[in-house]
Amino acid sequence: MSQFTRAIVRPPASTFSDGLTRVDLGMPDHNRALSQHEQYCNALTKCGLSLIRLEPNADFPDSTFVEDTALLTERGAVLTRPGAEPRMGEVAAIEPVLREFFPDFRRIEPPGTVDAGDVCEAGNHFFIGWSHRTNEIGARQLASLLNEWDYTSSLIDIREISNILHLKSGIAFLGDNCLVATDELVQRSEFRAFELIRVPAGEDYAANCLSVNGKVLIAAGFPLLAQQLKRLGFDVIALEMSEFQKMDGGLSCLSLRF
Repeated sequence: MSQFTRAIVRPPASTFSDGLTRVDLGMPDHNRALSQHEQYCNALTKCGLSLIRLEPNADFPDSTFVEDTALLTERGAVLTRPGAEPRMGEVAAIEPVLREFFPDFRRIEPPGTVDAGDVCEAGNHFFIGWSHRTNEIGARQLASLLNEWDYTSSLIDIREISNILHLKSGIAFLGDNCLVATDELVQRSEFRAFELIRVPAGEDYAANCLSVNGKVLIAAGFPLLAQQLKRLGFDVIALEMSEFQKMDGGLSCLSLRF
């Protein structure tokens, strides 16, 4: 698994609670969200990453979830086209930042839509979720672009799985051929070649964990998965994510790592 050296992050704006969410967990507390975001940034720094800190963008309440705007690989970058119309302007806002590091972009073109939260990189293979945010046209566009860089990919239809927004809400790649997966995804044939770590019942939110330079970031409050990962030898960092969970966001959503 490649080493990351940088991450792009953007704190939640004052309009954060106006963002999109499908869950009913109450209104997020903005000050608490800022504190949790800072703890997240500190964890990335401890993992050896230099942070590119963007200003909060009140025009886009969901803009703290920077991951959805672009897919960054060792061979190039793809600007996405988010599947929720209110989020489409976030891509233009992130593009100038990425140009410093990725001068040659690929793009998802209309009518395709892709949220990068639907894309799980597993070595040289990418799992692309066909969801309510990423449509089939966008997923196939992305697969074609990745193929030009000699990556392989699989399309995973998750539209009937009601309790996850994006593919990476239900799976995470931890390196060494290991995938964390929820019950709804663990039986999928596309993952047969991987060593699967099943998320314990009631801890589905914790499936969105994040492997960064030998450490695994996991949402706090899900002890069974944390213990399971520790028994398997993973160095686990638990982070409070309650305010982002209220807005359908997870650990991977909060940064663009490269």
